[in-house]
Amino acid sequence: MTVPKVAAIIPSRYGSTRLPGKALKPIGGKPMIQRVYERARLARHLAAVVVATDDERIERVVAAFGGESVMTSPDHPSGTDRLAEAVLNIDAEIIVNVQGDQPFLDPLMIDEAVQPLLDDPALQMSTLMHPIAREEDLKDPSVVKVVTNLQGNALYFSRSLIPYPRQAIEHKVYEHVGLYVYRKEFLLKLASLSPTLLEQIESLEQLRVLEHGYTLRVIETKVHDNAFSGFSVDTEDDLVRAEVMLRERGLE
Repeated sequence: MTVPKVAAIIPSRYGSTRLPGKALKPIGGKPMIQRVYERARLARHLAAVVVATDDERIERVVAAFGGESVMTSPDHPSGTDRLAEAVLNIDAEIIVNVQGDQPFLDPLMIDEAVQPLLDDPALQMSTLMHPIAREEDLKDPSVVKVVTNLQGNALYFSRSLIPYPRQAIEHKVYEHVGLYVYRKEFLLKLASLSPTLLEQIESLEQLRVLEHGYTLRVIETKVHDNAFSGFSVDTEDDLVRAEVMLRERGLE
Protein backbone atom coordinates (compact mmCIF):
# COMPACT_ATOMS: atom_id res chain seq x y z
CA MET A 1 0.00 0.00 0.00
CA THR A 2 1.30 3.45 -0.94
CA VAL A 3 2.02 5.69 2.03
CA PRO A 4 0.11 9.00 1.67
CA LYS A 5 2.25 12.09 1.20
CA VAL A 6 2.06 14.47 4.17
CA ALA A 7 2.69 18.23 4.02
CA ALA A 8 2.61 20.84 6.77
CA ILE A 9 1.22 24.28 6.04
CA ILE A 10 1.95 27.23 8.33
CA PRO A 11 -0.67 29.98 7.86
CA SER A 12 1.11 33.28 8.51
CA ARG A 13 -0.60 36.65 8.24
CA TYR A 14 1.27 39.93 8.57
CA GLY A 15 -1.65 41.67 10.22
CA SER A 16 -2.24 40.99 13.91
CA THR A 17 -4.41 43.04 16.22
CA ARG A 18 -2.06 42.88 19.21
CA LEU A 19 1.29 42.40 17.48
CA PRO A 20 1.43 43.43 13.80
CA GLY A 21 4.12 41.65 11.80
CA LYS A 22 4.68 39.15 14.59
CA ALA A 23 5.75 36.42 12.15
CA LEU A 24 8.88 38.47 11.44
CA LYS A 25 9.68 39.42 15.03
CA PRO A 26 13.08 38.05 16.08
CA ILE A 27 13.37 35.40 18.79
CA GLY A 28 16.93 34.50 19.66
CA GLY A 29 18.12 36.20 16.48
CA LYS A 30 15.73 34.38 14.12
CA PRO A 31 12.36 35.54 12.76
CA MET A 32 9.56 33.66 14.52
CA ILE A 33 8.31 32.13 11.25
CA GLN A 34 11.77 30.63 10.68
CA ARG A 35 11.70 29.00 14.12
CA VAL A 36 8.28 27.48 13.44
CA TYR A 37 9.40 26.28 10.01
CA GLU A 38 12.62 24.70 11.28
CA ARG A 39 10.82 22.89 14.10
CA ALA A 40 8.21 21.50 11.70
CA ARG A 41 10.92 20.27 9.31
CA LEU A 42 12.13 17.89 12.03
CA ALA A 43 8.88 15.89 12.01
CA ARG A 44 9.45 12.39 10.67
CA HIS A 45 6.24 12.04 8.65
CA LEU A 46 6.49 15.28 6.66
CA ALA A 47 7.48 15.37 2.99
CA ALA A 48 7.12 19.16 2.77
CA VAL A 49 6.64 22.30 4.86
CA VAL A 50 5.05 25.39 3.27
CA VAL A 51 4.26 28.84 4.67
CA ALA A 52 0.90 30.23 3.46
CA THR A 53 1.04 34.00 3.68
CA ASP A 54 -0.77 37.10 2.48
CA ASP A 55 2.25 39.40 2.59
CA GLU A 56 5.34 39.75 0.42
CA ARG A 57 7.49 40.70 3.41
CA ILE A 58 6.90 37.29 4.95
CA GLU A 59 7.40 35.63 1.54
CA ARG A 60 10.82 37.33 1.20
CA VAL A 61 11.96 36.30 4.69
CA VAL A 62 10.91 32.68 4.10
CA ALA A 63 12.84 32.62 0.82
CA ALA A 64 15.89 34.12 2.55
CA PHE A 65 16.17 31.21 5.00
CA GLY A 66 15.55 28.66 2.24
CA GLY A 67 11.91 27.91 2.99
CA GLU A 68 8.97 27.39 0.67
CA SER A 69 5.90 29.61 0.64
CA VAL A 70 2.67 30.25 -1.26
CA MET A 71 0.79 33.53 -1.49
CA THR A 72 -2.87 33.53 -0.45
CA SER A 73 -5.66 36.09 -0.39
CA PRO A 74 -5.56 38.66 2.44
CA ASP A 75 -9.36 38.41 2.78
CA HIS A 76 -9.73 34.97 4.37
CA PRO A 77 -11.92 35.06 7.51
CA SER A 78 -10.04 32.17 9.15
CA GLY A 79 -6.86 30.14 9.09
CA THR A 80 -8.83 27.17 7.73
CA ASP A 81 -9.83 29.17 4.66
CA ARG A 82 -6.23 30.29 4.08
CA LEU A 83 -5.16 26.66 4.44
CA ALA A 84 -7.79 25.50 1.94
CA GLU A 85 -6.55 27.96 -0.69
CA ALA A 86 -2.94 26.97 -0.09
CA VAL A 87 -3.52 23.21 -0.48
CA LEU A 88 -4.96 23.61 -3.98
CA ASN A 89 -1.40 23.81 -5.34
CA ILE A 90 0.29 21.38 -2.94
CA ASP A 91 0.88 17.75 -3.87
CA ALA A 92 -0.09 15.90 -0.66
CA GLU A 93 -2.94 13.73 0.53
CA ILE A 94 -2.64 14.64 4.23
CA ILE A 95 -2.30 18.23 5.44
CA VAL A 96 -1.00 19.39 8.83
CA ASN A 97 -2.05 22.85 10.02
CA VAL A 98 0.85 24.21 12.08
CA GLN A 99 0.25 27.37 14.09
CA GLY A 100 2.57 30.16 12.90
CA ASP A 101 2.89 31.76 16.34
CA GLN A 102 4.25 28.73 18.24
CA PRO A 103 8.03 28.97 17.77
CA PHE A 104 8.92 26.06 20.06
CA LEU A 105 6.61 23.42 18.58
CA ASP A 106 7.83 19.89 19.32
CA PRO A 107 8.02 17.95 16.01
CA LEU A 108 6.93 14.79 17.85
CA MET A 109 3.48 16.40 18.20
CA ILE A 110 3.15 16.56 14.41
CA ASP A 111 4.01 12.89 14.10
CA GLU A 112 1.59 11.97 16.90
CA ALA A 113 -1.27 13.78 15.18
CA VAL A 114 -0.48 12.40 11.71
CA GLN A 115 -0.17 8.73 12.74
CA PRO A 116 -3.92 8.03 13.18
CA LEU A 117 -4.61 9.06 9.56
CA LEU A 118 -1.80 6.81 8.35
CA ASP A 119 -3.22 3.91 10.40
CA ASP A 120 -6.89 4.37 9.47
CA PRO A 121 -7.71 5.32 5.85
CA ALA A 122 -11.30 6.14 6.86
CA LEU A 123 -10.29 8.79 9.40
CA GLN A 124 -10.58 12.33 8.05
CA MET A 125 -9.14 14.55 10.80
CA SER A 126 -7.16 14.48 14.04
CA THR A 127 -5.82 16.81 16.72
CA LEU A 128 -4.08 16.71 20.12
CA MET A 129 -4.75 17.27 23.83
CA HIS A 130 -2.87 17.20 27.13
CA PRO A 131 -3.98 17.11 30.79
CA ILE A 132 -4.44 20.48 32.48
CA ALA A 133 -2.08 20.80 35.44
CA ARG A 134 -2.71 24.37 36.62
CA GLU A 135 -5.84 25.08 38.66
CA GLU A 136 -6.22 28.57 37.15
CA ASP A 137 -6.43 27.10 33.64
CA LEU A 138 -9.64 25.24 34.49
CA LYS A 139 -11.64 28.51 34.56
CA ASP A 140 -9.63 30.38 31.92
CA PRO A 141 -11.77 30.75 28.74
CA SER A 142 -8.62 31.11 26.64
CA VAL A 143 -7.71 27.54 27.61
CA VAL A 144 -9.94 25.37 25.40
CA LYS A 145 -11.10 22.10 26.97
CA VAL A 146 -12.02 18.89 25.16
CA VAL A 147 -13.87 15.70 26.12
CA THR A 148 -13.71 12.48 24.11
CA ASN A 149 -15.63 9.23 23.84
CA LEU A 150 -14.22 5.78 24.63
CA GLN A 151 -12.81 5.51 21.11
CA GLY A 152 -10.81 8.72 21.52
CA ASN A 153 -13.03 10.84 19.30
CA ALA A 154 -14.06 14.37 20.29
CA LEU A 155 -17.46 14.79 21.91
CA TYR A 156 -17.15 18.54 22.49
CA PHE A 157 -14.74 21.46 22.78
CA SER A 158 -15.47 24.39 25.09
CA ARG A 159 -14.03 27.45 26.73
CA SER A 160 -16.02 26.41 29.81
CA LEU A 161 -14.98 23.68 32.23
CA ILE A 162 -15.91 20.25 30.82
CA PRO A 163 -16.74 17.85 32.27
CA TYR A 164 -18.35 19.79 35.12
CA PRO A 165 -17.46 17.98 38.40
CA ARG A 166 -20.99 17.48 39.75
CA GLN A 167 -19.77 14.33 41.52
CA ALA A 168 -16.45 13.97 43.36
CA ILE A 169 -15.03 11.42 40.92
CA GLU A 170 -11.31 11.45 40.17
CA HIS A 171 -10.72 12.49 36.56
CA LYS A 172 -8.48 14.55 34.29
CA VAL A 173 -9.45 17.69 32.42
CA TYR A 174 -7.80 18.04 29.02
CA GLU A 175 -6.70 21.13 27.14
CA HIS A 176 -7.02 21.07 23.38
CA VAL A 177 -3.77 21.61 21.49
CA GLY A 178 -4.54 23.51 18.28
CA LEU A 179 -2.57 21.36 15.85
CA TYR A 180 -4.82 19.82 13.18
CA VAL A 181 -4.32 17.10 10.57
CA TYR A 182 -6.77 16.67 7.67
CA ARG A 183 -7.15 14.62 4.55
CA LYS A 184 -6.92 17.17 1.75
CA GLU A 185 -10.40 16.49 0.36
CA PHE A 186 -11.95 16.79 3.80
CA LEU A 187 -10.22 20.11 4.47
CA LEU A 188 -11.65 21.54 1.25
CA LYS A 189 -15.12 20.26 2.15
CA LEU A 190 -14.86 21.72 5.66
CA ALA A 191 -13.86 25.13 4.34
CA SER A 192 -16.90 25.12 2.03
CA LEU A 193 -19.35 24.62 4.92
CA SER A 194 -21.00 27.61 6.56
CA PRO A 195 -20.05 28.45 10.16
CA THR A 196 -22.27 26.61 12.63
CA LEU A 197 -24.14 27.87 15.69
CA LEU A 198 -21.93 26.36 18.42
CA GLU A 199 -18.82 27.32 16.48
CA GLN A 200 -19.94 30.94 16.52
CA ILE A 201 -21.08 30.91 20.17
CA GLU A 202 -17.79 29.45 21.47
CA SER A 203 -15.66 31.02 18.70
CA LEU A 204 -14.05 27.61 18.05
CA GLU A 205 -13.74 26.54 14.40
CA GLN A 206 -13.31 22.85 15.26
CA LEU A 207 -16.93 22.68 16.46
CA ARG A 208 -18.00 22.93 12.82
CA VAL A 209 -16.58 19.42 12.34
CA LEU A 210 -18.65 17.97 15.18
CA GLU A 211 -21.83 19.88 14.39
CA HIS A 212 -21.81 18.44 10.87
CA GLY A 213 -21.42 14.94 12.30
CA TYR A 214 -17.83 14.19 11.32
CA THR A 215 -15.35 12.24 13.44
CA LEU A 216 -12.40 14.11 14.96
CA ARG A 217 -9.79 11.90 16.64
CA VAL A 218 -8.01 13.44 19.64
CA ILE A 219 -4.61 12.06 20.68
CA GLU A 220 -3.07 12.67 24.10
CA THR A 221 0.41 13.97 23.36
CA LYS A 222 3.43 12.41 25.05
CA VAL A 223 5.17 15.80 25.02
CA HIS A 224 5.15 16.95 28.64
CA ASP A 225 6.78 20.39 28.44
CA ASN A 226 3.59 21.98 27.16
CA ALA A 227 4.42 25.38 28.64
CA PHE A 228 7.31 25.48 26.16
CA SER A 229 6.15 23.47 23.14
CA GLY A 230 2.68 25.05 23.16
CA PHE A 231 3.80 28.60 23.92
CA SER A 232 2.10 31.15 21.64
CA VAL A 233 3.40 34.63 20.87
CA ASP A 234 0.64 37.26 20.78
CA THR A 235 2.16 40.31 22.48
CA GLU A 236 5.46 42.14 23.04
CA ASP A 237 5.55 40.58 26.52
CA ASP A 238 5.32 37.13 24.92
CA LEU A 239 8.37 37.94 22.80
CA VAL A 240 10.31 38.80 25.95
CA ARG A 241 9.11 35.58 27.58
CA ALA A 242 10.17 33.57 24.51
CA GLU A 243 13.71 34.91 24.80
CA VAL A 244 13.77 33.96 28.49
CA MET A 245 12.53 30.45 27.67
CA LEU A 246 15.36 29.93 25.20
CA ARG A 247 17.95 31.00 27.77
CA GLU A 248 16.36 28.87 30.51
CA ARG A 249 16.67 25.78 28.33
CA GLY A 250 20.11 26.61 26.97
CA LEU A 251 18.80 26.81 23.42
CA GLU A 252 19.56 29.16 20.55
